[in-house]
Formats: sequence, structure tokens, C-alpha cells
Amino acid sequence: MSQTTLPPNHGTRLRETMGAVRVAFRWFGTRKQVSPDHRKRAAKTFDAESQYISMGKRIVDTKHASWKKMTGIRRRIVGEWKNATLPHPEVGVRLIKRDDIDAFTQRLDVLRNELKEAEQELNAHFDEIRLQAQQRLGDLYDESDYPRTLVGWFDVTWDFPSVDPPEYLQTINPSLYRQECERIQNQFTEAVHLAENAFLNEFSKLVAHLTDKLAGASDGKPKSLRDTAVTNLREFFERFQNMNIGSSEELDAMVEEAKRIVGNVTPDQLRDNETLRTQVSGQLQTLRSDLDGIMVDRPRRNLIRRPR
Repeated sequence: MSQTTLPPNHGTRLRETMGAVRVAFRWFGTRKQVSPDHRKRAAKTFDAESQYISMGKRIVDTKHASWKKMTGIRRRIVGEWKNATLPHPEVGVRLIKRDDIDAFTQRLDVLRNELKEAEQELNAHFDEIRLQAQQRLGDLYDESDYPRTLVGWFDVTWDFPSVDPPEYLQTINPSLYRQECERIQNQFTEAVHLAENAFLNEFSKLVAHLTDKLAGASDGKPKSLRDTAVTNLREFFERFQNMNIGSSEELDAMVEEAKRIVGNVTPDQLRDNETLRTQVSGQLQTLRSDLDGIMVDRPRRNLIRRPR
């Protein structure tokens, strides 16, 4: 009689199909502490002791177009990292499907090149930025707060740390190796819960946003509906399908219901067809109520999970 092989639990499946990825930035800081002399002078103004005062100054205008371009690229990089990954209990580490690693690194290579190009553009305006800072900071301006050039002060790197216990522990200390295996397995089990929470929170916000936009305003006129209220939800569907680990039948069913409701409906149809708008709004309102119920109960229970 053949032995039945039990399916692995979701944490184990996650560990078998995922790798870990970190993203780190090198970034020129925009704030500096004022000198002790300036701190003492400020303390006298308030009749305070300088050692109990902390003072900082902003040395760069973060609203400058070249600086905003840099921070915009940084947000896109972080967004790319988060959209392609699932959370992990270890701070700064996220989980990525092994099959997605090549495409992910290619996308980050493109964004890194954009960042380096924007760095050159920012550096071309560096003299202007310093002059503006000098005018705005007055006596607090300090030339030594600024490097000669900003080239080399901005970068993004990524790596793929191991989330497995080192094999040498198995020989050196088998007991410690087993402890590490158990600890890592527990981390992946926790990662399942973190992924569910992340999906649920994002899904709930997107449904609530679209529902609010479809509801009539206080004056009886429809609220303004931007395309993104619909397209962001559709993008979530795609990401959920790609990243979902299948650990919650309840969440899966709700996402499928939202796909059925929104389905092939376009933003223009929702804007122009009042009957369709009312129908979709009512169905989403029911779904939103169900989601709100889960969000309230979430601290007290886990989502229903398929048998392991």
C-alpha cells in the first residue's frame, strides 16, 4: 500500500519558492545639526541651557525640481521592490518569487540608470542650490556642510541574502542547526500571516476608495471619478494573482467577487452610465461591509485557511 504524501504547509511552500531580497540607498542628507555656538546663542534667547537643546537645519531645498526628480525615482524603486515582493519578519528584507528575480533585477537596473542620470542633472544645479541655501540660512549657512560635488552621493543597491541556516552548523553543532531551521521555518509561517494582512489592507483601501467615489455626493451629484480608482484595483488583481500564496479561501473569494463586479467595466462607463454606476456601487458596498467586518475581527482571529 503506497503512503500518502501530505501537502506542505504554506510556510514551507513559501520557503521552497521564494528568495529574499534587500534594497538599500546611498543618499545625501538634507539636514544637519547646527554648530554648538549657534545652539548656545539660541539657548540664550529662551534662557535655556544649550545641552538641553537640539537644533537642526535644512541645507537643501527639497522642493527644487532636480531634487524632486531624484526622490521621485527613489519612490519608484521602492514601489517596484514592494510590488514584486511579499513582506518578511526581518526588517529590510522581503520575499521574491525565484522565477521573478531576473525580471526584477532588469527593472531595477533601468531605474538605477535613471537615478544616476538624475544625479548628474542635480549636480549641474548644485551651485544654485547652495546659493539658495546661503540666502535662506543666513548665519547658519556653513560651506563645510556641502561636498564639492554630488556625483557619487546617490545610489541604489540590492542583494539576495540567504534565509537558510548555514550548512556548516550541521557539522559543528547539530542542535543549534536544528534550532536555526525551526526559527527560519517560523519566520516563513509568520511571513504567510504578514502577506495576508498586506493584501487585505491594500484590497480594503482600494475597494473603499472606489466605493466612495461611486457614491453620490451630498448635493446629489456624482463625485469625480478618476481612472486610477479603477485601474489601481485592476493592478491589484494582477499582483494578487501572481503573488498570492493561496492561504486564505475567504480573501481569495472576496478578490474574485471584486473582479466579477468591476470585471470589464471601464472608468468611462462608470462616469457616463448612471444605472451601471449605481449597480456597481451597491455591489461594492456589500463587499466593503464584509471587508470591514474582517478588518475589525482581524486582531482577534486569522483568516480562514485551507487545510495544510
